[in-house]
Amino acid sequence: MGIRHATVTAPQIAEEIGELTIVADGDAVTGIYYPGHWTKPDRSAFGDEVDAASDPAIAEAVLQLRDYLNGERTSLDFATHAEGSDFEQSVWKVLREIPYGETVTYGEIAEQLGDRSLARIVGQAVGHNPLSIVVACHRVVGATGSLTGYAGGLRRKEFLLGLEGALPDAPPPLF
Repeated sequence: MGIRHATVTAPQIAEEIGELTIVADGDAVTGIYYPGHWTKPDRSAFGDEVDAASDPAIAEAVLQLRDYLNGERTSLDFATHAEGSDFEQSVWKVLREIPYGETVTYGEIAEQLGDRSLARIVGQAVGHNPLSIVVACHRVVGATGSLTGYAGGLRRKEFLLGLEGALPDAPPPLF
């Protein structure tokens, strides 16, 4: 099977998340995107639209995502593959290692990669993560613990962190 996609909505996933476009290539999921996703590739790169239930790779992703979003599982282990630069891959590897229910800052990821001054480009790599929810970019917060940037919107980020019991105690915004 080549590149293809399916769009799934609540109740298949979760009302709080809304619609997701799941892209697969072969046996692996290569993208999970929200409507209005900041870094969503051109839809022509998604291939043909298929029925989610009849595609084994997408059906497994839907099943696990639904269970995760309903609080019935804490990890996702379906086959994935993400294309990105070496630096992006190193950031996404760190994101995969953030435990369920915990958060880290962009600076902490940069420090783990060897240079705290890389925090801004770490943020760019986090934002270009094509596997939302699976590669847990929602677990990355600002230096003060604030909910900053999320390609799917801060409402979804807050929902995911709340689901995991990981909402940080951040100071209220000044403006």
